[in-house]
Amino acid sequence: MAYLVIMRHGESVANQQNVFTGWSDVELTEKGIQQAHIAAQALQKLNINFQHAHTSYLKRAIETLNIVLGDIDQDYVNATKTWRLNERHYGALRGRIKSDVKEEYGVEQFNLFRRSYNTVPPLLKQHDVDRRYQRLGVQIPLGESLKMASDRLIPYWEDQIAPKLLDNQNQLIVAHGSILRALIKYLDNIDDSEINQVEVPNGKPIIYQFDQKLHVINKKTI
Repeated sequence: MAYLVIMRHGESVANQQNVFTGWSDVELTEKGIQQAHIAAQALQKLNINFQHAHTSYLKRAIETLNIVLGDIDQDYVNATKTWRLNERHYGALRGRIKSDVKEEYGVEQFNLFRRSYNTVPPLLKQHDVDRRYQRLGVQIPLGESLKMASDRLIPYWEDQIAPKLLDNQNQLIVAHGSILRALIKYLDNIDDSEINQVEVPNGKPIIYQFDQKLHVINKKTI
């Protein structure tokens, strides 16, 4: 059966500054760039030949993917960019320092904003406009719970990734912490109440293997 490798982008400027980011575009830090190179070295040792790659519309994920494919000498692999792999949209929390949000709302509510499945963050008052999404007819969210992010992710999994795995094609996904948490929840059948315990570190590939019905039979982080 084919391999699925999922990976969060390397450290971004927002990660470094400890701010909520979501759909905002930020650069990788030097550390984030190095994390991408290190991840590629680990993947190189596994000698996985990818048939397709997937990433978001956000530069921190795109840049990480480009580094990884370049370092493993697989620049030629077709890569699909999709808004469905964008990070969860943090609404009005976007751009705010996390410690300030914690102080304003309290630890319990802060943790619900960050980690729970159903909690929606404070919403923006109006939709952002961005030509990347306008051309697709996609309206940028005012804010999303993890469930809402999952609802836009899973159709892409079902239509674009799962069929390729069933066709024995190795797949690489480079995306973001929360959207990958949503995918992990789906793949590992994690309960809504337990997803808050799942953490996806920057730049650490997670390798899945499945049976013929796409049930997980092996999973490891390298």
